[in-house]
Amino acid sequence: MRERWIAAAAGIGCAAVAVATGSLVALATGRATSPVVAVGAAVVDVTPEPVKDFAIRMFGEADKAALLIGIGVLLVLIAAGIGLLAQRRPWPGYIGLASFGLLGAVAAWGRPGAQWWWALPSLVGALAAAGALWFLLRRPLDADPEDSVRLPPGRRVDRRGVLFAFAAAGAAGVAGVGLSGRDGVSEARAAIRLPAPASPGPAGTGLDIPGLTPYITPKADFYRVDTALVIPRLHPEDYVLEIGGRVARPLRLSYADLLDRPLIEREITLSCVSNQVGGDLAGNAAWLGVPLADLLDEARPESGADQVVGHSADGWTCGTPTAVCRDGRDAMLAVGMNGEPLPLERGFPVRMIVPGLYGYVSATKWLVRLELSSFDDFDPYWVRRDWAAEAPVKTFSRIDTPKPLSTVGGGEATVAGVAWAQHRGIAEVEVRVDEGAWQTAELAPVVSADTWRQWRWRWTGITPGRHTLQVRATDNTGQTQPEERVPPFPDGATGRHSVVITAS
Repeated sequence: MRERWIAAAAGIGCAAVAVATGSLVALATGRATSPVVAVGAAVVDVTPEPVKDFAIRMFGEADKAALLIGIGVLLVLIAAGIGLLAQRRPWPGYIGLASFGLLGAVAAWGRPGAQWWWALPSLVGALAAAGALWFLLRRPLDADPEDSVRLPPGRRVDRRGVLFAFAAAGAAGVAGVGLSGRDGVSEARAAIRLPAPASPGPAGTGLDIPGLTPYITPKADFYRVDTALVIPRLHPEDYVLEIGGRVARPLRLSYADLLDRPLIEREITLSCVSNQVGGDLAGNAAWLGVPLADLLDEARPESGADQVVGHSADGWTCGTPTAVCRDGRDAMLAVGMNGEPLPLERGFPVRMIVPGLYGYVSATKWLVRLELSSFDDFDPYWVRRDWAAEAPVKTFSRIDTPKPLSTVGGGEATVAGVAWAQHRGIAEVEVRVDEGAWQTAELAPVVSADTWRQWRWRWTGITPGRHTLQVRATDNTGQTQPEERVPPFPDGATGRHSVVITAS
């Protein structure tokens, strides 16, 4: 049994060498992808929509960490199996390691915009692992039998060698951490001083109610849903935005070029199409950016170019109707959020924002290219996975306080929450108790139809026992939230949020 444990540990040590070395090579070669991330991204691409939806519901913003942990656990198990196979004969071990290197290389090479050298991290990592396996299975001339496990026909796995393999993987990992902190992106972001907007928007104010979502969402609390397993790190001095495709005048703009243009600042609520009824995948922030319509006017889209395709640095794409980008709404290429440069995880240095549309068709982070195309010619990332090509935000309302299953007392309580219908605006919010009559809630002031609206309703005459509170909103077009609950796929969830509480 001891021999099998050491052989399994040898396989895991070889895998650790492969991952650490591959990650180190990826960092040294710039945009190349580490083996685990390359395989993880490929897994994301082929995962069925119900599984992705479950992952977002179950893990929220930790869905990527959960995926990487799952891949890591699977890798450990398979690596242990490779070590056990190599215990009998070395060649199955070499074949297993080579297969994993090839899998990582194919996954990396298959990423959008990949170059041939993106396969290098996985291939070099596999070679390093093969070298580690050879080292562990070598035939020492003077090895102490107490320090090794004898393998037929006379080979040994050196216990000290296994420890050395893990130490080498750890050293490569530490070196990788050191390299990752030397790209200067965080320091460059911290040094940026954003210019004052040429067109500042009005600043809204929120209700001060315990438990109510703040009117402006702090950057640390803003939701994050995207496909990037590792956040792209784009240095602002090297940044270039291309606007091309079916245009009469292609443009290339640096980060400095964008900051030199007249900027607008607007408070805009963003929401994710994956948001469930009552979910928190929405946030409101003050965004600073370049009006998108101005850039498109300069590029002069050709007739029939009815789709603006945003390309992210990580290869992700989304498609936005060209007409929506130019219809007068505050569509922008954002460079700032809540008074500072975009956070790295929110799309630094530049992202796209179009009020009134779900993020998967409007909010490209780490934007590097805008391509004028048509809906007939190109299907972006999520559309290829059968989500709707055009996705206006649906009317939503949510109860923030009291919380589900909480207890209220004293015969009176404040019920409060937020409602949104970006680019249409919220006209009315109503609350009811236990299927009773709908009661009109008080609405907080808003600065535009593109922000969410806080609301509150004073609940009096509360009787002891269990009660169900339900909310619905009506937008400025007169459309009220439907009662029937529909899941997010393929164009956003509908239904009315409700909470069950106990009155003492």
